[in-house]
Amino acid sequence: MRRGSHAAPKAAVAGNSDIWPYSWSVTVPTAGVLVSFPARRLAVGLGVTALALTACGPAITADVDFKTVTPSAQSQASVLAEPSSPKRVDPDQRIVVKASDGQLATVTVVGPHGPMAGDLSPDGTVWTAQKSTLDFGATYTVQATAVDDRGVPTTQTGQIRTKKPKDFFAGSVLPDAGTTVGVGMPITVTFDHPIKNKADVERALVVRTPTPLLGAWSWKGSTSVEFRPKKYWPGNIDVTVDLNLKGVQSDKGVFGKTNMSHTFTTGDALVTKVNAAAHQAKVYKNGKKVRTMPITTGKPGFETRSGTVLIVSKERTRIMDAATGGTAKNSPEYYRLEVEYAMRITYSGEFLHAAPWSVGSQGFANVSHGCVGMSTTNAAWLYGQVIPGDPVEITGTPVPQNLGNGITVWTQTWEDWLKDSQVGPVMTVAADGSTASADTTTTGSATPTVPGATDPTTPTTPVPPTDTTAPVTTQQTAYHG
Repeated sequence: MRRGSHAAPKAAVAGNSDIWPYSWSVTVPTAGVLVSFPARRLAVGLGVTALALTACGPAITADVDFKTVTPSAQSQASVLAEPSSPKRVDPDQRIVVKASDGQLATVTVVGPHGPMAGDLSPDGTVWTAQKSTLDFGATYTVQATAVDDRGVPTTQTGQIRTKKPKDFFAGSVLPDAGTTVGVGMPITVTFDHPIKNKADVERALVVRTPTPLLGAWSWKGSTSVEFRPKKYWPGNIDVTVDLNLKGVQSDKGVFGKTNMSHTFTTGDALVTKVNAAAHQAKVYKNGKKVRTMPITTGKPGFETRSGTVLIVSKERTRIMDAATGGTAKNSPEYYRLEVEYAMRITYSGEFLHAAPWSVGSQGFANVSHGCVGMSTTNAAWLYGQVIPGDPVEITGTPVPQNLGNGITVWTQTWEDWLKDSQVGPVMTVAADGSTASADTTTTGSATPTVPGATDPTTPTTPVPPTDTTAPVTTQQTAYHG
């Protein structure tokens, strides 16, 4: 049998060799079988109407039938603007326009203040408004044109309407803006309305520090939330709190109206470690021990509470009257004294202060009614060093610090702190906008804590931290001096 030969077809089409969108097929009738060769596009045009094929058998004749398909005038692209709803939408979101089966050619969004700016994705399929929230009770008109891969355009126009709030809520921040506080001071945000959607509100609160720090928010009821890092703040840094509440819904129909930013500063990292069993207090400044002082703490029946507390306030002089703590005036335990260099650590009346009457016992025995007493010289020195928010770590007594009696966020373990967070551990945002992955391990607080510390049975009313350095004489409401 003679080897057959196959003749190649010759191109005979002028111009662009790609003749899409025309389609073609080759039908070959042979031995009662219909063979079809479909294709979507041709690399070259065909200038023959029949193709003679020879092989090791009878010749096969192929009839080539060209069919012209007219392109559809309707674009295959579509456009969707979000948020998309026939009803009014929450304003705590941004407008996003997306193209499917094509690319966006133009996007125009006009709101109550005129055209809105936005950014187009590199592939040309998504337009995102630069403004992250919308105005309340407003109407936004969106017009967008997209083209499919044939260049056929489609234009769609629609409107987005936002809800009209029933009420607004706002938050205030402590420490006060521009103040300098100790490295243990938490951030407290207090709201003027009860918060039901705690997770949404918590996500809207952002803390900024020079470098990322692991921390968490913890709710103290429905109107207050506190933030502390897992370890103390670094010394001498700026801390900024952003309340990005505009458009955030705290409850049905109740929205945040504005955003705000708030900055305070930490002072030197000053930590006082009180060991009641050793009758000593050691003071560390920026990691270095700078002073060791003999002290006395509460005697049996009046034990000083163990735990980590913070300096709440300072008073140059203070009248301490045991009657305000329930001691009868005819009791041998009654006293009324004017003390110097009083540094409050609990709301119920425990202080660090000068106690010249007990100098003989300082360093040897615990003889006070609950306060940490020291010589006038040491008390004057410490008074000049500490500021509200400086940690005081007390160990060596059988009585644990009760939570809420003072600024006790460091007596609470890290694990327990996270139980009252809706979002969990978060990283603060660095000055350059960067964060690191949140360490979700819960290995405990960075400072000594008291196992089994419990909430006080009687709620105490927090006193805002103040630094009263001017000489004053005041009367306390309770005292364990």
